[in-house]
Amino acid sequence: MTSKVDEASRDAAEVRAFLASLHNESKAEDSRKLLAWMAEASGNAPKMWPENIVGFGSYEKTEPGGEKANWMRIGFSPRKRELVVYVISDFAGFADLRAKLGRCKPAKGCLYIKRLSDVDEDILKQLFTASLATHETVD
Repeated sequence: MTSKVDEASRDAAEVRAFLASLHNESKAEDSRKLLAWMAEASGNAPKMWPENIVGFGSYEKTEPGGEKANWMRIGFSPRKRELVVYVISDFAGFADLRAKLGRCKPAKGCLYIKRLSDVDEDILKQLFTASLATHETVD
């Protein structure tokens, strides 16, 4: 049986290895910043999720077909063209924060950001906090 400490240690090692594998230094630096900001905001250790997503915490969501699934509360993925930042967008005030954020492309449940210098760091951190407050954790 694996302990929570062993799992957290393995998860942290997987995240470090994933970030070390990034070849674009700018994307790697932005990813390290997101890692620190999201860990601070969530109080959770990072964990690798499918599709090369670094996620923090988890909650139970209902899929369109009615099935229940665990999903991260917040997370990010450094993709080839941009960073994908996963946040919950169905909270009061999202549109106002999004309007102040800066240059990004919103989509359902995520934001596409070319580089962190394109957005306001403080507003992004406020989005993390508001998103985290939207759902109860199942951790």
